[in-house]
Amino acid sequence: MDREGWEGGRLLINLAAIAENYAQLSARVSPAECGAAVKANAYGLGLQEVGQTLYEAGCRTFFVAHLAEGAALRPLVGDDSRIFVLHGPPPGTANACLTHNLLPVLNSLQQVQEWQALAHAQGRPLDAALQVDSGMSRFGLTEAAVDYLATQPQALAGIEVALVMSHLACADTPDHPLNRQQLDTFIKLKQRLPAAPASLAASSGIFLGPEWHFDLVRPGAALYGIAPTAGQPNPMHATLRLQARVIQTRHVPTGTTVGYGAAFTAQQPTPVALLGIGYGDGFPRRLGQKGFVICPEWPDIKLPIIGRISMDSLAVDLSPLVAAGVALPPAGAVFDLIGPHAPLDDVAHLADTIAYELLTDLGARYHRLHYDPRKG
Repeated sequence: MDREGWEGGRLLINLAAIAENYAQLSARVSPAECGAAVKANAYGLGLQEVGQTLYEAGCRTFFVAHLAEGAALRPLVGDDSRIFVLHGPPPGTANACLTHNLLPVLNSLQQVQEWQALAHAQGRPLDAALQVDSGMSRFGLTEAAVDYLATQPQALAGIEVALVMSHLACADTPDHPLNRQQLDTFIKLKQRLPAAPASLAASSGIFLGPEWHFDLVRPGAALYGIAPTAGQPNPMHATLRLQARVIQTRHVPTGTTVGYGAAFTAQQPTPVALLGIGYGDGFPRRLGQKGFVICPEWPDIKLPIIGRISMDSLAVDLSPLVAAGVALPPAGAVFDLIGPHAPLDDVAHLADTIAYELLTDLGARYHRLHYDPRKG
C-alpha cells in the first residue's frame, strides 16, 4: 500500500548520489581500497537500500558498530563482502560472528582472548581486525597491550590478523597537530603487530592526503554528503532532501503569541503555516526562532521558523511569501527543511550541532523515498 501523504514529512534519498560519492572517494584513494561505514542504519538513510547500492558500486568491505547491525547487513550484500564489527563481540557473543560471517574488530586484550578461545574451540584460525589507540583514547589496544602482544607470540595464536586499524580524532581540522602525532603513533604500533593491511582514515582522514590512506579507508559521513573538512567547500554530492507537509495555515493577529512558552509574539498581522514535523521526528528543537524553511517553487525566499518547535509540528512565518505576491500554500503543500537551498551542514550549524548528529537523529516517522535517477 502506498503510504505517501500519511506522514507529516518525507525524506527523499538519492541512491545515485551515494554511489557517485563512493566512486569519487575510491578514485581519490586509489590504489588503496575504499570501504564504507554503514552503521546507525547507514547514518539514518536506510541500511538495506544504501548497503545494496554500495555493493553494486563495487564496495566489498563494510563497517558497522554493533553485532546486530552486522547480522542485519549480511543478507543484503554478497558473500564476497567483509563486514567488520567495530565494537567487537560483546562478552559471550563471539560465536555469533561466525554464524553471520562477521569479522570482529578486537579492541582489548579481553576481546583478543575470547576470540582466541573460540579459534581453539573451532580448531582453526579465525580472521579478525586489531584496533590500536593512536591517541584518541576511545577504542583500541593501548600501547601497553600492543607491547604485550608483541612480546608474547602465543597471545595471538589462532588469530589471523586481517586488518590493523585506528581512528583519527581531529581529521576534519587538517592543521591540527594531533593528526601527524596519530599517524606516527599508528605506524609505530602497527609495526609491532603481525604484518597485515592497515587502515587509519575515515571520511575526513581521506582528505589529509595519501600518507593517511594506507591499504584501506572507511568513509561514512562523506558518502552521505556531509562535508569532510571544516570550513572548506564540500566536494561531496548531497544525498537527501527533507520535506514537511503543511497541515494548516492561519492568520495571527498583532500581539498574539505562537506556540509553547509564548516564545514568539506577532508584531504585525502574520500569516503562519503549521508543518507536520517536530522534534519527535528528530528535527532539532534548537531551531525554533533560528531556523528557516524553503518553498521549493520560491527557493530564494527563506521562511523563518517562529516560536518553539513542538513534538509533532513547527510554525513558519509566511510573510516573506506574501510580500513577494505569492499565494499562501494549501494544506498538503511541502516545504524543504533540508535540501538544495538548505544544505545539511548549514542546518546543523544553525542548530549548534554537527551534520552527523542531525542526520542520524532523523526519525522513523518520515515517508522515506529511495530513488536512483540512473534507473529511471
